[in-house]
Amino acid sequence: IYTSCTTVCPVVSSIMGKVQQQLGGRVGQEIHLVSISVDPQRDDAKRLQDYAKAFQKGPGWSWLTGTPYAISETLKGLGSFSADLSQHPPLILVGDGRTGHWTRYYGFTDPAVLIDEINRLGARRVHAKSTAIADHHEVQP
Repeated sequence: IYTSCTTVCPVVSSIMGKVQQQLGGRVGQEIHLVSISVDPQRDDAKRLQDYAKAFQKGPGWSWLTGTPYAISETLKGLGSFSADLSQHPPLILVGDGRTGHWTRYYGFTDPAVLIDEINRLGARRVHAKSTAIADHHEVQP
């Protein structure tokens, strides 16, 4: 996102706000939302904080900025870099940092679709924990 955007960013931020609201107390505990400014020249921490007030309704959502180099390298790493701010894609990534499984959603994705993916990833993590526990039991003769 970037705070001076008047087209896609407010819509994507609104979608994220709906996801946060529908997930309730899980956000900030097992789920974390992150928005990254693509305009670090103008979007300092104060400006992002003011922008966030319109969308964020509770803990667990970080609004990030940094040096132009750090932001461009981060966006390149995410496959989302655009030299022209007005041409940045409306992109939401849903993933699990532990497993490295990420899904990209371009456009204005229904919050229910995002929540379904979050729940699916959570279920995979729970299954992996129970499988790992089951694999640790030794059989005694």
